[in-house]
Amino acid sequence: MNLHLRACRQLTCAGPDRRLMRFSVRIRWLLSLLSVVLAGCQSRPPAEHGRFREADLVELANLDSTLRLDIRYASTNNFMHRPMYAQARAFLQRPAADALLRAHRALRPKGYGLLIFDGYRPWSVTKLFWDSASDAERAIKFVADPREGSRHNRGCAVDLTLYELKTGREVAMPSAYDEFSERAYPTYQGGSPEARASRELLRAAMETEGFTVYQAEWWHFDYQDWKQYRILNVPFERMGK
Repeated sequence: MNLHLRACRQLTCAGPDRRLMRFSVRIRWLLSLLSVVLAGCQSRPPAEHGRFREADLVELANLDSTLRLDIRYASTNNFMHRPMYAQARAFLQRPAADALLRAHRALRPKGYGLLIFDGYRPWSVTKLFWDSASDAERAIKFVADPREGSRHNRGCAVDLTLYELKTGREVAMPSAYDEFSERAYPTYQGGSPEARASRELLRAAMETEGFTVYQAEWWHFDYQDWKQYRILNVPFERMGK
């Protein structure tokens, strides 16, 4: 009888804990769902307050003829499988563009140049990425939350890789661009030693000039002054030549 009473007491005490745990899990799930719904309903960039620098976007193709472009979002060769830009162009805020050019020229004696996949990205495109992303891609921030905006939206993030000056060929890296896998992490230790060495060469050149690599993408670099610029939503068609 005593054993039965003790067992009953244990079940009675454990019951509320289990109910509280289930309630807590449900609340977290509902909050996560609400976050997705609110982001999906947003139709304009988030309001920002404070003092910001005036935007001064520079077209990268005008900086140096040896800077190469492969603007994937102006083609079907991207994770969305459709063109997201009407024009194959790339821009950065002037200080970031100047730093990028220094990194590019520092790589020249080593036989490499920079191949640009993306730079400034209008906020509306970030919103389309978010709406099309899976829960897993959102969870690791493979796509930016439009309620917060992206550093690409501020003109202070660039996606890029290396190419060989002698042959013009894109250099092999541990993963493909925009690959959603652990191979894309800048700390990934798999793949060939040569690919990892190329990834580290790119990272060193960019970090020397004030860029920081993104934790989930070896190709994505944020410029140090990104907080000083507003989120922009100007399409390429409205940018001057």
